[in-house]
Amino acid sequence: MATEQSIMAVIRAARPQFRTAFDKAAYAVHAAFVAAGYVLHATGPPAFADDALSVSCEDEVGMDTWNDVEDNYAFVYSNSEKGSKKVLVKCLVMNDKLLVDVLKEGGCEPLHLELDAGEYVQEDGGTNYASQFKNLGKLVENVNKEILNKLDAASASSSSAKSSSAESSLREERDELRVGPDTQGPYAPMHPAPGYAVPPIPGFGGSDLFPGPGAGMYPSRGDFGGGSMLVGPQDPRFFGDQTRGPGFPGGLPGVPPGARFDPYGPPNVPGFEPGRFTRNPPRSGGGLHPDLQHFHDGSDFI
Repeated sequence: MATEQSIMAVIRAARPQFRTAFDKAAYAVHAAFVAAGYVLHATGPPAFADDALSVSCEDEVGMDTWNDVEDNYAFVYSNSEKGSKKVLVKCLVMNDKLLVDVLKEGGCEPLHLELDAGEYVQEDGGTNYASQFKNLGKLVENVNKEILNKLDAASASSSSAKSSSAESSLREERDELRVGPDTQGPYAPMHPAPGYAVPPIPGFGGSDLFPGPGAGMYPSRGDFGGGSMLVGPQDPRFFGDQTRGPGFPGGLPGVPPGARFDPYGPPNVPGFEPGRFTRNPPRSGGGLHPDLQHFHDGSDFI
């Protein structure tokens, strides 16, 4: 924010030449921008060009042509601390007033301020710059209130909107990766891709006594002798434990009591005894039809 002392310091450092009272008022407005941290990129005729705001320029220029156009003044500034967008300031003399209009790059509504030059400028102040102005504190107050503060508020609002947009985008990305109700913990599982779900896989083993997982779960084939309902040709339940007797106490070898067991065949019907399904081929020529292929227990495989 500009102050009366900072504006006077800018004027004394530049030592400008004034031709009219409006020169002094316009230069005071310029000094307020400089004191507020703005950098001058163009002034005079170049600042009146139609593309003054769109032309890319980062160089800082002097004030050589600032009052070359009679009764009209133009300045182009930027402030890196306020987002680096350019600001165009035009001052027009109308009767005894200096009309100040300020437009920010990308904006559509200019800021406006009217200054009565006679209220702030002495007609003849000699070579002392302080004596060439009056009520300079009031001029600074008006420039701060109607222009500089509003530019700062617009810059802050733009930065806040960008920050909110970035946070919202990050939140949406997190939601897309959400797998369960707790996805914020440090050990939360990451989803491989949005819309893709991997069903949980239960542990190995399982038993006929303990029904397996429900629909949507990958079944487990169980470990050796684990009681799984999914059996293969070498499953020990067909044979039981040769050293300790049946694998489970009960009627049939390897079948636990109370299990959901589908019998080998109808009970007490000849030809469906469990021994008929042995993998050991008979040592004699009888017992099975010669066209039936015997099961092999794999004992001679390494």
